[in-house]
Amino acid sequence: MTLTERITAEQFHTADGVADWRVLGEGACAWFRTGSFAAGVRLVRAIGELPGLDDHQPDVDLRPDGVAVRLVTLTAEHYGLTGRDLALARQISAAARELGVPADPSAVQSVQVSIDALRLPEVTPFWRALLGYEYRAASPEDLVDPHGRGPAFWFQRMDVPRPQRNRMHVDVWVPYDRAEARIAAALAAGGRLVDDSHAPSWWVLTDPEGNEACVGTAGWLGPVSGGTA
Repeated sequence: MTLTERITAEQFHTADGVADWRVLGEGACAWFRTGSFAAGVRLVRAIGELPGLDDHQPDVDLRPDGVAVRLVTLTAEHYGLTGRDLALARQISAAARELGVPADPSAVQSVQVSIDALRLPEVTPFWRALLGYEYRAASPEDLVDPHGRGPAFWFQRMDVPRPQRNRMHVDVWVPYDRAEARIAAALAAGGRLVDDSHAPSWWVLTDPEGNEACVGTAGWLGPVSGGTA
């Protein structure tokens, strides 16, 4: 596998050395529990000293109790994973282990706001201007925060209006091995399962008043790690 080769979620998860990571809707994500801000600074410094970052930088979020890292390749033609993300994930995990910082894959998630629209070319420019977002590479249906902080917005094309149904809902992307637990918790809290025909990629739920939300994974359920890549 070359560094520039595009890879799927399955290829990422079945590779060695990436048990700390989970592929969500916005790339490969990890949460490292540092326990303190100072320990987090040390981990961020170690990540910053890894070779090759001039060509490919991770998204790093330093918090008082941990460090969140996201890896995704963004070019004019591609928004997704490549061999470079896989290699960098291994390096970051190795740096965390050297510092004695554990990872908690169950703590990662990403959120996307989805909007139904009849005329996407007319609707998306408004939201782009309002949010200060940009179009996702090769996908005019998606708007993303150029700073990597806010949730993505996805515009679902409709052919005709659908009365008595929300035109906007939230997609929650969770690790593939946490999806069933998250759904069970939502159902126990009063939710209702509407559609599981697309599982294990995504499930549609509603709250007690019928407001929709989706729980999504990267579209593949399997072992944390196994083969080589």
